[in-house]
Amino acid sequence: MQLLRRLAQIVLGLALGYAGVGHLGANRVEFQAQVPSAFKEYADFVVVASGVVEIALGTALLVLWRYRVVVGWIVAAFFVAIFPGNISQYVNGIDAFGLDSDTLAACQQTSAHWLFLCPSFA
Repeated sequence: MQLLRRLAQIVLGLALGYAGVGHLGANRVEFQAQVPSAFKEYADFVVVASGVVEIALGTALLVLWRYRVVVGWIVAAFFVAIFPGNISQYVNGIDAFGLDSDTLAACQQTSAHWLFLCPSFA
């Protein structure tokens, strides 16, 4: 069971790091589409800041084994904090990352965060 937990933690850490790098590079415009309309003036800042945070959290998951419970709670709080962006994308019918249908967007936006939230508590 310990091996499965560590594997989940490694996968989540790598996924967060990969997503964070995407926020800063090639997918920056796509991520800006997910920023809620209340923050549209600051969309680029929000995307860059969340990318930096994702890279930091991914790194923490990979190197701070001793503090995995605390880091897990912080990662979980981060996922909860960014979830409104996913809801905004769905509610406003914004196409990003190839999610060009409401059904597809709803499935991806709701399932991905909760799927990644589970290993945070392992």
